[in-house]
Amino acid sequence: MARIGKVARETKETNIYAEWNLDGAGVAAVRTGVPFFDHMLDQIARHGLTDLTLTAEGDTQIDAHHTVEDTGIVLGQALRQALGDAKGIRRYGSAFVPMDETLAFAAIDVSGRPFLVFSATFPREKVGEFDTELVQEFFRALAFNAGITLHLKIEYGQNSHHMIEGLFKAFAKALDQALAIDPRVTGVPSTKGVL
Repeated sequence: MARIGKVARETKETNIYAEWNLDGAGVAAVRTGVPFFDHMLDQIARHGLTDLTLTAEGDTQIDAHHTVEDTGIVLGQALRQALGDAKGIRRYGSAFVPMDETLAFAAIDVSGRPFLVFSATFPREKVGEFDTELVQEFFRALAFNAGITLHLKIEYGQNSHHMIEGLFKAFAKALDQALAIDPRVTGVPSTKGVL
């Protein structure tokens, strides 16, 4: 059975639609109106081997905050929907990703208990027109709406672009591990019997 989540969300600030196939091939068709963010979302699909279609229209004439945060909300809801009862998944995943001078780390527990630990300080406030503080906002919205525990950390780095891209790639690789179906897992991977 295909694990696909489809979510539409419209507010006075944004109008977003996402379709996320967790068992894809790394194909992304993303258009948010925020080019650097599009590039980062492409990394999630490509390196997590999921297929992601996402369109977002937001009040980017103000700034990208609402678009980025609401995209996190929609992707979190799509992930939770696609997972269904989560039977057979590995549940945990982690990855270190080097990107030139940067080393990024991500760890995920598909637990049903949303939490974010974010440990990254970027040397610049912007990458192009993208506010670096929005990285944390995006991942917080995604984690809390997906119901996952997510730890993200920059071990070291100097280039803000590399640091952010490293985090997105590490998240993708860790998510790929956590969502993988393991034939050794019977039912839900929890002593509680539910996530």
